[in-house]
Amino acid sequence: MNLRDLVYGLYARRVEGRLDHDQAPKHIGVILDGNRRWAKASGGSPEQGHQAGASKIHELLGWCAETDVEVVTLWMLSTDNLDRPDNELVPLLGIIEGVVRDLAADGRWRVHHVGQMDLLPGRTQSVLKEAEQATHDVGGILVNVAVGYGGRQEIADAVRSLLLDAAAKGTSFEELAETVDIDSISEHLYTRGQPDPDLVIRTSGEQRLSGFMLWQSAHSEYYFCEVFWPAFRKVDFLRALRDYAARHRRYGT
Repeated sequence: MNLRDLVYGLYARRVEGRLDHDQAPKHIGVILDGNRRWAKASGGSPEQGHQAGASKIHELLGWCAETDVEVVTLWMLSTDNLDRPDNELVPLLGIIEGVVRDLAADGRWRVHHVGQMDLLPGRTQSVLKEAEQATHDVGGILVNVAVGYGGRQEIADAVRSLLLDAAAKGTSFEELAETVDIDSISEHLYTRGQPDPDLVIRTSGEQRLSGFMLWQSAHSEYYFCEVFWPAFRKVDFLRALRDYAARHRRYGT
């Protein structure tokens, strides 16, 4: 271990020792950004960047398990990313499939897919469905894998699902217009039944949500981290928790 790693380790333990776990977020959303830029800066390929980012996921979940976090949502592939060239998209999907299989095999996480399943290749769909089924009864952290996900698309899908459900029950549009509210739409989101994210972390220095959990993040706290996702360290995670705990949440007031 070099001197820099030793200093970071000591600092991380100091920050962790001062954290109040009673104020830890219950649901953390993470925008895993910067894989390609990390690879470029390191002289590697986009595929190597995505693979390094995938390896970081297990570390993050281990850190979350040390706190009282109950739900983690990982934005791994947006609907916009599906337009990438095949020479990048195909390896990326393969990496994501490997991550999902590993999460399911770990035995500590309950895997749930959020996103438009129909937009994904058949093999990717099968991996996601099998992971959900295999971990359905696992009692650990619920891990939402956002693959083929877009916030606007989620809201559109929720409204469509609400309309179809009302039609199946014989509810008229007039009756639906009288009763539709925030809760009824929330019940048709990909994350229905889950708590909204308390904290959203985005790596790579970009300070925008890019459509991530638009509905659910209305009262979320945001933490923007300068480091690229593959270089995200435990001390960066602990800083995000410390920053969150120091804020006075007003819930829009």
